[in-house]
Amino acid sequence: MEKDKNVLEIPYGTRDFLPSEAASKRAIETKLAELFAEWGYDEVVTPTIEYLDNLTLGSSRSSEAHLFKLFDKDNRTLALRHEMTTPIARLVSSRLQEYPLPMKLSYISSVFRYEQTQMGRQCEFHQAGVELMGSTSPFADAEIIALAIQGLLRAGLTEFQICLGQVEFISGIMEQYHLAADVKEKLKLAMEQRDLVALGNTVDALDLPATAKSVLKKLPVLSGGEDMIKKAYDLALNEQSRRALDNLCEIYRLLKAYGVEQYVRFDLGIIRDFSYYTGMVFEAYTPGLGFPLCGGGRYDHLLADFGNACPATGFASGIERILLALERQGIERPMRARDIYLAYAAGKEAMAVEKAETLRRTGKTVELSLSAQTQAEAETAKQAKGYRELVYLA
Repeated sequence: MEKDKNVLEIPYGTRDFLPSEAASKRAIETKLAELFAEWGYDEVVTPTIEYLDNLTLGSSRSSEAHLFKLFDKDNRTLALRHEMTTPIARLVSSRLQEYPLPMKLSYISSVFRYEQTQMGRQCEFHQAGVELMGSTSPFADAEIIALAIQGLLRAGLTEFQICLGQVEFISGIMEQYHLAADVKEKLKLAMEQRDLVALGNTVDALDLPATAKSVLKKLPVLSGGEDMIKKAYDLALNEQSRRALDNLCEIYRLLKAYGVEQYVRFDLGIIRDFSYYTGMVFEAYTPGLGFPLCGGGRYDHLLADFGNACPATGFASGIERILLALERQGIERPMRARDIYLAYAAGKEAMAVEKAETLRRTGKTVELSLSAQTQAEAETAKQAKGYRELVYLA
């Protein structure tokens, strides 16, 4: 009995998509793929399995504990990809070095992380995103943020907020107080986890003036509009932090040109959970969900780990999280059209096949009954399957 039971189970952290769920998922993915293409991004597909060494190069080493690992027949360690930026960096560095810059690439893929499952995030989940490589311009960062916003709008969401930060601002603040490397890591981890108690305890233990401790404790809660940025300049005593604020101001000016500034607020306490970010970072939140719908930022050093130094910026949206947000907000999920159920009386099979083909050529979705039915039986089947219209050949 136990063996039979296991046959019907699926591994921890995975899920089945039933027909209606799969249709909604595919509809969102199609909308995003079309949007990315409209903005000039070319789709790429990378292997689900990569060599472990490629996925953990340089700054990505900290992610190893969350990888699903396996071995090939030559005993080399492989792993399922845990995000898409690193595989695309590997692809660009090995196969696309002659591609004209700036390079704009998109993807829609499943990724895998071995961690505690949560609402909207399993160990296997699906992402749609883009990478823009070859430009250090704030214009590139603004395009990435604007495209992320348009993606959420195209998916059907209207109530969301982009929280925009800059990792160099935080690094500069810590540098101006000459903090030791281990202290910096403790503070960044506490900020990443939004653990104000741990951050406060770490700061209180430092041998710093009260004013410096006050500034460090403010970092996680420095959020707001343009007025907050003006106040942040008073906290930035070195050039690194002030340049970071200048960068954010320029990105925001460009987002105004895109007409999406109403979706953006500054949050200088954001530290994304990947150590390769080097500049602006952002996350999108929506009411009712305590985790981001999408996120991304600038990562100018990652490609150098693959021997191809090149600045880059990008983002990824979580498909399951978008679907969950639509459900929580009472917004109808996009569905595949179910136009016509076509049924027929006995002896009308050939006519029914011809009619179905004619309707499909006009763009209609048509399901053809596989056996003769009465009109009453056909009406019942049409209702049960959720089709809008019945075509019956008597």
